[in-house]
Amino acid sequence: MSAKAHYTVGADVLTDWKDSLFNGTAPRLYRVGTGGLQSVELGPGRVVLVGGLPGGGKTALAMQLVVDALRAEGGLRAVVCNVEMTPGVLLDRQLARLSGVPLDAIRRRQLGAEHAARIDAGLATLDAIADRLAFVQPPYDLGNIAATADDFGGELLILDYLQRIRPPGEHGDRRGSVDALMDYLRQFADAGCAVLAVSAVARSKDRRGRSTYDGDSLSLASFRESSELEYGADWAGVLVPERDPSDVVTLRCLKHRHGEPQDVSLRFERRYQRLTPVDPEPAEPSQRVSLAQLAAVWGRTTPADDDDGGDE
Repeated sequence: MSAKAHYTVGADVLTDWKDSLFNGTAPRLYRVGTGGLQSVELGPGRVVLVGGLPGGGKTALAMQLVVDALRAEGGLRAVVCNVEMTPGVLLDRQLARLSGVPLDAIRRRQLGAEHAARIDAGLATLDAIADRLAFVQPPYDLGNIAATADDFGGELLILDYLQRIRPPGEHGDRRGSVDALMDYLRQFADAGCAVLAVSAVARSKDRRGRSTYDGDSLSLASFRESSELEYGADWAGVLVPERDPSDVVTLRCLKHRHGEPQDVSLRFERRYQRLTPVDPEPAEPSQRVSLAQLAAVWGRTTPADDDDGGDE
């Protein structure tokens, strides 16, 4: 007895596709920043993967993207699972970024009158999003993250970092565990969630065979316990420090499933845990045509004859 076939006829797909092309809405993408950061397409149905070497700014970037998405999207709710930093530490960092008061002064609680106005402004920003932001408490496993997102109504999930979060079931090794985790995250995205995942990267070999974190050697295969990570992500990038100037890092886009990969140069101000695009705005095409304009043009177009009698 043969297995039951599951398929869709191309003509049916084409009908629905044409309808969505001219009458549908564009995919929802969160506004996560300015300049080149706009090329990081984070939204429902997308899995965004960010990697980098230890201390390279992965968590700073992830939290910046999340907080700025919450600031821009009034109804958005986010769930953060960070296995290494407490919510208080993460908020210290965001307050430094938003206020412009050095992180050392905030974390040491050495605030003076000279900081008051800036601290008040930063706190006001955090107060405005606090009821739409939840932090996962132990255990740091996918079941607890999913339950938290369901209970809180979280649409945006942040996992920092993947190699320390346990998926359901038994797995033979760390690689199998990470592969299973990414498979689940892909299912979350297919169900309408937005997923921002932070990953450790493995050392690569340089030209002399030495183990290194050198940016020129990083690739999709550098994501630690890789395999499904690079295949399951819609957008994947690594933060690479530049030698000159030393405060600049490059968010190197290694994969963009829905567009052209675009690297982003960022100035990483570590004392404020702030990453700012070096180029304030991305290059824009000279002309844009809306879907409505395209549909109108399409409706006025006369179909070509099917015979072969015309001029070549």
